[in-house]
Amino acid sequence: MAEKVTQVIKNMKPGNYILIDGVPCKVEKVTTSTSGKHGAAKTRVDAIGLLDGTRRSIVKPADEEVEVPILEKKKAQVVAIEGNIAHLLDLQTYQELQLEIPEERKEEIKEGEEIEYYEILDIKTLKPLK
Repeated sequence: MAEKVTQVIKNMKPGNYILIDGVPCKVEKVTTSTSGKHGAAKTRVDAIGLLDGTRRSIVKPADEEVEVPILEKKKAQVVAIEGNIAHLLDLQTYQELQLEIPEERKEEIKEGEEIEYYEILDIKTLKPLK
């Protein structure tokens, strides 16, 4: 299964996902400069890191391709909670996981319940990535 695909940078839109320096990001703004007398048009993408919240930018020729990560939403059952770590059992693969519970989801994650988690580039997280 592919974890990333490519897309022409000038076709990116706010809300899309992009890899900048190997970090999965959500696109906030895309601007394309017009081509000049001696050069091709350039596209600038401003994005925010999905996992760390850091702002990043990338500038490339408008027709160049960029990598786009595949974001998978998966379901798991909460087996136990120890402090801020949730012990999960993936409902499709039956793989056991231990993921940190983000502050914004502490109230909704309870033992015995089914929850959604995200996997992006082999990184699993309970952080909401919408």
